[in-house]
Amino acid sequence: MILPIVAYGDAVLKKKAKEIDKDYPNLNDLIENMYETMYGAYGVGLAAPQVGLPIRLFLVDTEPFSEDEDLSDKEKEQMKNFKKTFINAQILEEEGDEWAFNEGCLSIPDVREDVFRKPKIKIQYQDENFETHVEEYDGLIARVIQHEYDHIEGVLFTDKLSSFKKRLIKGKLTNISKGKIKIDYKMRFPAMSRKR
Repeated sequence: MILPIVAYGDAVLKKKAKEIDKDYPNLNDLIENMYETMYGAYGVGLAAPQVGLPIRLFLVDTEPFSEDEDLSDKEKEQMKNFKKTFINAQILEEEGDEWAFNEGCLSIPDVREDVFRKPKIKIQYQDENFETHVEEYDGLIARVIQHEYDHIEGVLFTDKLSSFKKRLIKGKLTNISKGKIKIDYKMRFPAMSRKR
C-alpha cells in the first residue's frame, strides 16, 4: 500500500525518532508499504518520519544510481545490489574530508542543493529480524544512509545549508508546506491539514 509522504513543515520531520522493538505493531507490513511508497515516488531512501511515524526506521535501495554514467563500473555494481532496512540505527563514526553532492528529498520535492558530508561512516543497526550489525560504508551509499539517518534524528538536508541558501529557497519551502506544488506521488501537507 502506498503511503502519503509527509511534506516539509510537518512537525514529525523535526522530531528525534524513538527506538522500536520486534513487537512494534504490523512492522513487516509497514516496511513493505514503505518500500512500495519509496519506489512509487522514485526515491532511493525513505525514513519512517516521512510517512508520519517518529520511529527509528529507514530503508535504502540505491539501484537507481547504478545507471549513473559518472560512476565507475565497481560503484555501479555496488549501487545495483544495495538494498537494506535499518532499524534503531546509530552512526558510530563519520570520517574523512567533507564532499558536496546535490541532494533532494521526497518530503521536499523540487528542491535540490549541494550538501557537504563526510565520505565514510560506521553504523550500528538492526535488520528486519532484529539482528544487530555494525558496518562501514563510503561514497554514495554512505551519503544516502546519512541523509536517511538525519530523518530519524529530526534533521532535514535543508538544515545543513548556509543561511544565504536557506533564504533563497524559503518561498519554495513555504509553498511545499501549503501544497502549492505539482508532484506525481501521494503527499500530506501540514498547512492544508490544519484548515480542515
